[in-house]
Amino acid sequence: MSDVTIYTTMICPFCHRAKSLLTQKGVKFTEIDVGMDPDKRQEMMTRAHGKHTVPQIFIDETHVGGCDELYALDRAGKLDPLLGAS
Repeated sequence: MSDVTIYTTMICPFCHRAKSLLTQKGVKFTEIDVGMDPDKRQEMMTRAHGKHTVPQIFIDETHVGGCDELYALDRAGKLDPLLGAS
């Protein structure tokens, strides 16, 4: 399985939706709450090439984007291979 990191805030419905899809797939992920941590938000923005909305999702070092992009990958059948799932 790949290393998955998701930058979130507690009140973000798209974050909850993205985490739900990953959980349904049995993917373990590292969640970083940027809601009250400006240093972590800056880290996220640097990794995401300036994007400041949440969630920002990374699979290994690949920047997936947000919730919509995650679901689009899944619909296209490209998420499981990226995750290293069979």
